[in-house]
Amino acid sequence: MPSSTSDASSTSQPAREMTVAIQGAADDRRPARKPAICPTDDDSLMPLRDRPRREIDRQSWEYVVRSGLAGGLAGCAAKTVVGPLDRVKILFQASNPQFARYTGSWFGVVTAMRDIYSADGSRGLFRGHSATLLRIFPYAGIKFLAYEQIRAVVIKDRSQETPLRRFLSGSLAGTVSVFFTYPLEVIRVRLAFETKHDSRSSLSSICKQIYNERPPAVNPGLTHIEASSLSRVAATTIAATTATIQHATPSSGFANFFRGFTPTLWGMLPYAGSSFLTHDTAGDLMRHPRLAPYTTLPRSSTSTKPSNPDKPAQLKYWAELATGGFAGFVSQSVSYPLEVIRRRMQVGGVVGDGHRLGMIEVAKRIYGERGAKGFFVGLGIGYVKVVPMVAVSFFVYERGKVWLGI
Repeated sequence: MPSSTSDASSTSQPAREMTVAIQGAADDRRPARKPAICPTDDDSLMPLRDRPRREIDRQSWEYVVRSGLAGGLAGCAAKTVVGPLDRVKILFQASNPQFARYTGSWFGVVTAMRDIYSADGSRGLFRGHSATLLRIFPYAGIKFLAYEQIRAVVIKDRSQETPLRRFLSGSLAGTVSVFFTYPLEVIRVRLAFETKHDSRSSLSSICKQIYNERPPAVNPGLTHIEASSLSRVAATTIAATTATIQHATPSSGFANFFRGFTPTLWGMLPYAGSSFLTHDTAGDLMRHPRLAPYTTLPRSSTSTKPSNPDKPAQLKYWAELATGGFAGFVSQSVSYPLEVIRRRMQVGGVVGDGHRLGMIEVAKRIYGERGAKGFFVGLGIGYVKVVPMVAVSFFVYERGKVWLGI
């Protein structure tokens, strides 16, 4: 009996070991159970790279804030790139006496920049740049977000993508932005126009100077009229009318910060309209099926694929810069004469007798001084400045929208 029990136990031991081995091999073939996860762990349930990006409604405040931030950063980056050229162009346009002899040649631009650098260093080339950034951030932010909002209303779908609607959207966006930021533009121009070395004006002193400027009193010029009863009546009437106009028209104060506002509005219509129209049209050309493989970024990753199929493909850096540069060239060409008139009106309190010049009066003076060429003074440097500026602006804005998820 004991021997039989021992034999049974000895035979059953290898059988049990074989059974365990077979079960272990089966367990190895069975897929491993995943560890339990928290049901609120979204990234574990659906990784972010596999989820489509959330589409933000264009009419929401979130989209407005993000598009405004992207536009403001784009404007600051663009203005910083061309800051020295902007300073020289303002000096040329406003006919600064110290730099008037440099106008009309490319060497004059280089010589003017060299003189500014030798006198004031790199700070001189960026004089007024702080006011530029103070103005350009809200200006560019409002312009781009206004374009997005106006475009959403004017162009509801692809069937409404017409040049006229694009031009209208850009013009209205530029008008809205310049209306809210124009006083900062006047301050910036006055800071950039100043070339005094003994007493540099600060931002606060420039603001006080602009606010307190008064035009000379209007002389009715009636002393040569004969002292007849009719002449006395006419003289009294004209004098009363002149006094009423002078009393109704602000002679100083906050109105001085809107010098040149009328030509700015007129100039903004073709400038902003043609800028957005040209950029969007050139972008469509770059995205043509025959050019798209060379000009657009590949959509191999789902993280870069937009959730909205109607959203255009993202251009490569050189294609985006090319479309923006071409937009800057066209917009500068069609709006430059009005820009020259605007600059002359903005510095009206610095040059001449301080008389607040009107748009027609400034145009007549420019034509009388230099003829038709006077309206294109500094256009060459304008191209050198505006083409890269607009290119950088659109590039940073388009990339900024991607970074901010809109």
